[in-house]
Amino acid sequence: MRSEHIELSNVGTVLKDEDSRSVATGAPEVPESRTVYINKEQPPNKCMSNSISTAKYSVFSFLPKFLFEQFRRYSNIFFLFIALLQQIPDVSPTGKYTTLTPLVCILTISAVKEFIEDWKRHRADDEINSRQVEVLDHHNWQWKRWSDVVVGNICKVRSDQYFPADLVLLSSSEPQSICYIETANLDGETNLKIRQGLPQTARLLDTRDLDQLSASVECELPNRVLYEFVGTLKETGKTAVPLGPDQLLLRGAKLKNTTWVFGAAVYTGHETKLMKNSSAAPLKRSTMDKATNTQIIYLFGLLVVLCVISAVASEVWTKAHQTTDWYLGLDEMSTVNFGYNLLTFIILYNNLIPISLQVTVEIARFIQALYINMDHEMYHEPTDTPAMARTSNLNEELGQVKYVLTDKTGTLTQNVMEFKKCTIAGVKFSSLDELRQALQDRDPDLKSPDAVQDFLMMMAVCHTVIPEEQERSTGTIVYHAASPDERALVEGARRLGFTFTTRTPQTVSVEAYGQLLQFDVLNVLEFTSTRKRMSVIIRQPNGRIQLMCKGADTVIYERLGDPRYKDDTLSHLAEFASEGLRTLCLAVADIPEQEYKVTGRGGIEEGQGEGLRTLCLAVAEIPEQEYKEWQETYHKASTAIQCREEKVEDAARLIETNLVLLGATAIEDKLQDKVPETIEALLAADIHVWVLTGDKQETAINIGHSSRLLHSKMPLLILNEDGLDCLSVLELQLLSPPVRSGRALW
Repeated sequence: MRSEHIELSNVGTVLKDEDSRSVATGAPEVPESRTVYINKEQPPNKCMSNSISTAKYSVFSFLPKFLFEQFRRYSNIFFLFIALLQQIPDVSPTGKYTTLTPLVCILTISAVKEFIEDWKRHRADDEINSRQVEVLDHHNWQWKRWSDVVVGNICKVRSDQYFPADLVLLSSSEPQSICYIETANLDGETNLKIRQGLPQTARLLDTRDLDQLSASVECELPNRVLYEFVGTLKETGKTAVPLGPDQLLLRGAKLKNTTWVFGAAVYTGHETKLMKNSSAAPLKRSTMDKATNTQIIYLFGLLVVLCVISAVASEVWTKAHQTTDWYLGLDEMSTVNFGYNLLTFIILYNNLIPISLQVTVEIARFIQALYINMDHEMYHEPTDTPAMARTSNLNEELGQVKYVLTDKTGTLTQNVMEFKKCTIAGVKFSSLDELRQALQDRDPDLKSPDAVQDFLMMMAVCHTVIPEEQERSTGTIVYHAASPDERALVEGARRLGFTFTTRTPQTVSVEAYGQLLQFDVLNVLEFTSTRKRMSVIIRQPNGRIQLMCKGADTVIYERLGDPRYKDDTLSHLAEFASEGLRTLCLAVADIPEQEYKVTGRGGIEEGQGEGLRTLCLAVAEIPEQEYKEWQETYHKASTAIQCREEKVEDAARLIETNLVLLGATAIEDKLQDKVPETIEALLAADIHVWVLTGDKQETAINIGHSSRLLHSKMPLLILNEDGLDCLSVLELQLLSPPVRSGRALW
């Protein structure tokens, strides 16, 4: 035990080291941040304008860009070459404008099409740049164009309005500075997400307070990562507080179910995360264009061969008949050399590459785009959204799709979760009715008589869900969650009598059996794709500090300090997964006083070593001072600008140990309508479908069968090896003759 605490204290020392080195790498941090001054002018040339442009061309760049795009086509280069040859006297057997006129017509038609499509982009940009937003300017609110918003401005955004820039949320019309946003334009997800301002700025509710705000925001440089943000807010004369993704309102998102919010602009224009993720409109070329280019090269080679043969034959024939067939006037052609003849034959044979090809293709594409826009089969009536071909250059690509890659949750499934089953203390419950009966009868099969209550209480407490009371007379509560899984768990707990009622920045309240219990929320350790778990540290009504952790079974099992229920729960998880249900493990840990002391101090002070032997007696209430010392360590990690995620994770790892497994949940997410039929049709069209999911292997296979991606006669290749071993096994499996037609790779 002594060695464990020494290790904890060493990590704490690293976190508190004055050279601010990275916990993960030990390398000194490179200062890469920007400082934004709220309600003040920024240093000159520091930030970009909030005006945006997504068009391909400008007035000055249209001609060079258009000509560059057109003459990437070898056919246009060839016809230009022929048109130039036709201008040479005594070479062209045809008129000077025989090829030039059709070529100019082709380029004109293409230019008109490009102009119309880019004009639509300019018009859309102007519409966005001209949108109005309220900005605090010279002690008053003034309506300004989005393009006039600058970094440091405080903006007021109302319900159903889009955010004009990336804003740091200061306060809102809802309690605790909460607001709800829709990010469908950013990630395609229609479920509302929750953002919450800092308690330190939640008081800024009127114009006078906002106008008198003197603060700066130090944050990372503009980047394209949507769900990460690292910064600190420093009010004059006050301690800096950390800013994270929960305080960032991204441009492109829409405010929902909130009357208004106040936010300070930190990124504008092309520095916003939305624009960082939208690259400039490329000069697109379809597969048919590339194939046509290749074929034109072959045809040009054939043309040159034919012309060389013809020119050589002409020379031979002329010399043979020059003296005998005097009446043909061959003596007058003696000055015409082989090169002239070659160029003449190139002009004569140039129809081998038809000039009407490009005209036909461009007209066909334009008409195809009109048909796509008017297609009633692709009209979505609930949202009044027709199909729109924004560029016609890639129409034919629609018929050449060979691979479809799709996510599962929210794409194949409805993303509407429902709590269905669970396993508690090694006992499986296949329905909510069984759980209710266990609560009433105190199920004797349970090894821990209070396990069900503890399990449901954790479901009602360990989350970041926000409750909203819709009808005060009936007490109807609607839950808003960033994750539908969390909402499903909280709803499940409510149906079983454990109703989550209130959240403040410091507390959560749960009503159970008519009794209202309030828990102090000391820390929330957020879920990340690296951690695969989330935890809350709470102080229970009896004063005991407890950590609640939920996450994937792989990360929970390696942090267990008590082997009870481990094997039973694992078998139940496999059974749930085989039914296609999403699983989640729940565990708790009591945090002894001495562990907090060692963790918080970042080292063992002189004379503290003897106290380590008293760990078995650490059952007393943790003094506030000792908790504040650990909080100081965690605060320093959470306010770091560089490598914040690694430092916070290292600090969190100190607490998330010696967990006691409570059980696991099983949540159902149904497939969307027509998904099986659609996948079946794609497979019948010889299109390869790949589905990405983070579910357990058994769950994913079950979903594959229910969505008709897999069928009973299809042998599965299941690869569970790591690294290069996986490649060798894959090669062996693919080289072996299949037993049946059709294979699915796992």
